[in-house]
Amino acid sequence: MTMTPEQAAWFQGTFARLVDNVDQALMGKREVVALVLSAMLAEGHVLLEDAPGTGKTSLAKALAATVQGTSTRIQFTPDLLPSDVTGVTIYDQTSRRFEFHRGPIFASIVLADEINRASPKTQSALLEVMEESRVTVDGVAHEVGRPFLVIATQNPIEQAGTYKLPEAQLDRFLVKTAIGYPDLAVAERILAGSADRNPSAHLPAIITTGAVGDMADLAATVHVDPAVLRYTAQLSEATRDDKATRLGVSVRGSLAMVRIAKVFAAAQGRHFVLPDDVKTLAGPVWTHRIVLDPEAEFGGTSAEAVIARVLESVAAPQARSAA
Repeated sequence: MTMTPEQAAWFQGTFARLVDNVDQALMGKREVVALVLSAMLAEGHVLLEDAPGTGKTSLAKALAATVQGTSTRIQFTPDLLPSDVTGVTIYDQTSRRFEFHRGPIFASIVLADEINRASPKTQSALLEVMEESRVTVDGVAHEVGRPFLVIATQNPIEQAGTYKLPEAQLDRFLVKTAIGYPDLAVAERILAGSADRNPSAHLPAIITTGAVGDMADLAATVHVDPAVLRYTAQLSEATRDDKATRLGVSVRGSLAMVRIAKVFAAAQGRHFVLPDDVKTLAGPVWTHRIVLDPEAEFGGTSAEAVIARVLESVAAPQARSAA
């Protein structure tokens, strides 16, 4: 069943209320908030490559408060073990049984701070939960529930002693973005409210976690014309064929684009995806999936330049206004 125009209008209004609510804690970053919310409703995860102190923890807490969910923060360090993330089975002498003690990954919104500081084994444990939405310990599966959003962060400045995420693991993040520093006017507003150390604690809940799951299911019914699917596939193929790339956008990357484009369209009040939706999302959804040829990278080419070149060279189909 395809989303109706009436459902699209409801989705747009609800989505705008969610963004407005989170924006009270993370001022002046509506585009970032909308992108992260879109990733959550597309049931994907977000990689933030940003400097410290830009509001990543505030974003996670505000999102959790807005959807009546829970939030946790995991500080990744070289000595962090996989069980420190997922949980561990402990023998209870009273009941004479092994009991599973859940780790911090069991939350609606999980902030994985400085993910590249943990060992590859711990990174893999986190990424496995992101992909499967469950933790398996001693052969027993434990569902993490819905919604489940991991916001992983990397510090682009301090890279000493870090473990770079392999390309196959980067590909599992739906979008990559950055919050960035606020402009002067917003910074003044933030400083004026500096007495409140936790503005997210005062945010009202807009919807329940169950309603978030309903919105995700509804967004999945947005119509995507075969011409738009073909356009997405052509763009992906063009990134792989580009002379500056060693690795282009995978099939997983194309699927990720379709999923989030549906949410993006519904957030605009449409029950169908336009080629312009794909163009708008190409940067945050695909840039981190492109691996440049070393010579091209040394010559100054960037993944953003490859995306721009591909969008220029591949002709977009004529948009259709109805399903």
